[in-house]
Formats: sequence, C-alpha cells, structure tokens
Amino acid sequence: MTHFSSQSFADVRFLTSIFDLRDLPPPAIPEIAFAGRSNVGKSSLLNRLIKRRNLVKTSSRPGKTQSLNYFQVDTCFYLVDLPGYGYARVSKKMQAAWQDLITRYLETRENLRCVVVIVDLRHELKAADLQLVTWLRQTGVPFILVYTKADKLSANQRSKNAAALDAGFGVKTAERLVFSARTGMGRDNLLHALDSFLL
Repeated sequence: MTHFSSQSFADVRFLTSIFDLRDLPPPAIPEIAFAGRSNVGKSSLLNRLIKRRNLVKTSSRPGKTQSLNYFQVDTCFYLVDLPGYGYARVSKKMQAAWQDLITRYLETRENLRCVVVIVDLRHELKAADLQLVTWLRQTGVPFILVYTKADKLSANQRSKNAAALDAGFGVKTAERLVFSARTGMGRDNLLHALDSFLL
C-alpha cells in the first residue's frame, strides 16, 4: 500500500494540460485535485508540497491556469491543479467554460480521492469558496480545507481568522489545516491528511 507522506518525490513531472475531459489520462492511479480562488497560491502550495522550487509555474497574473494541469508523483499519484475561480476580469464565456470543465471533472472522475480546497487565511469568507465547499458536500466529493498564507499574519491573527473561517464553513479545528508555502508550516499535516484518503 502506498502512502502519500512516505513518497520520496524523487520523480515528479508535469504530465499534461487537459482542456477537454475526453483527453484525461487513464484512471489507473489515484488523483488529488487542488482548487482555490485565482491567485490564492495553489502553485506555491503544490511546489512546497512536492519540495520543488518551480515545477508548478507560479504567476502574479490571476487566471493564468486555464486547464486541468496534471503532475505525476513517483508513478503513484496524479496531482491535478485546477483553474482558479472567482476572477472577474476573465470573460463570462471563459468563466463558464472553466466552471463546466471543473464541475464535470469533479463529478465524474472515478479515481479522484479528494479535493484540497485552498483558502487565503488573510481574508474573510468569500462566497465562491463557500459555494465550492457546499457543492462538494452535497455532491459527496471528499475534500480538505487548507487555510494558506499563514506566514503573512501574527499567531494571534491567524487564530482569529481561522476561527472566523471555521464558523463560516461550519467545520471544526480538526477538519482543516493552516499552511504556509513560504515557511512549510502545515506541510507534514497536509501529507498525513492526504494519506487518510488513500488507505
């Protein structure tokens, strides 16, 4: 049995960008998807998770990820970077296309084990984040809430903001993680949480 937290991450490579679900790779190994608002730091979190500097390309321009980007880890898992949501400057047609792609993927992908929902700890609860979490609950798709950019706040402010988000999402402290891509805070906890979906 393979454990995510025991992976060496020695062989991590970009596999493909998917714009059409008919082009998805065969569902032979587990997949973990990463979702979040545009510019929330998905790419930075993924790079920290797999101990790479810039395998997952980061950008200061929101809306850059426009496809399902697949990364293969040690031939054991796929990590799937989903397009960011909630970026108003993208055309309505583009937003609708991304939404449709993400929704159909999350609803139908048989080897998807969980979705890591990444939320900026510095901000109050956003409607788009709550909509995604509510939809995942209703659809029965497992997810992990990760509050990121923790290094931008004092310990006291982190606690206050996390408590406010917990209340908004209706989760307990044990049901979410606090993370920093810059310092690595929460990385080990996230790896172990992902393990629980792979047993």
